[in-house]
Amino acid sequence: MDLKSNINEKRLPKHIAVIMDGNGRWAKQQGMARAFGHENGTKSVRETVEACTEIGIENLTLYAFSTENWKRPKLEVQTLMKLLVSSLKKEIKTLQDNNIRLNAIGALSTLPKKVHKELFEVIKSTENNNRMTLTLALSYGSREELINSVKEISIKVKNNIISPDKIDESIINEHLYTHNLPDVDLLIRTSGEQRISNFLLWQIAYAELFFASVLWPDFKRQHLYEAIIEYQKRERRFGKTSEQLS
Repeated sequence: MDLKSNINEKRLPKHIAVIMDGNGRWAKQQGMARAFGHENGTKSVRETVEACTEIGIENLTLYAFSTENWKRPKLEVQTLMKLLVSSLKKEIKTLQDNNIRLNAIGALSTLPKKVHKELFEVIKSTENNNRMTLTLALSYGSREELINSVKEISIKVKNNIISPDKIDESIINEHLYTHNLPDVDLLIRTSGEQRISNFLLWQIAYAELFFASVLWPDFKRQHLYEAIIEYQKRERRFGKTSEQLS
């Protein structure tokens, strides 16, 4: 069945975020080391990015490495960082050819120097692309993001730059890593797990959640299409009643 033809291009989510879960379990099922799962997960990244670009998604954010992931075994972290650098080098032509702008959010200063350098070189080289913004959440944790925003706003209040009674959603948005992105419309998590894992807690306040049972290396175009079709079936009320919307 051609799922793509069932997508209403006039009702696409403007921002899709993905928790790419299950690389390690996928590798274990193959009798391989976890690194094998991460390597194969990059194929799903490529396919998801290409599929989103083709149908007209404006913003795609991928949860690539969380602040908690630094606690994983040292060898696995090193492998993930090497894979990130090699992937950035391999995919820069694809980003340019498809007019995709690369963006990154998180505590980026904590990344290894080589990763940080490669990342920002690609970000700089794609900054004028405008077909889609691909955001990588790296060394990212939503609670840390919110704490940092509170600190920055507090300093501005103390210095009389912001009046306390002027603090609203827009002020908070301006101080988040995602200040240049719209709120998330559709959040997808793979591997069957049904939790948020400290990802974009503020930005998914009204997002539709879709939990796919497949492990990330098995996530293909049709799974993305299924998530978007399910999203389009849902009534997004934002606190209102159905009657108010109609």
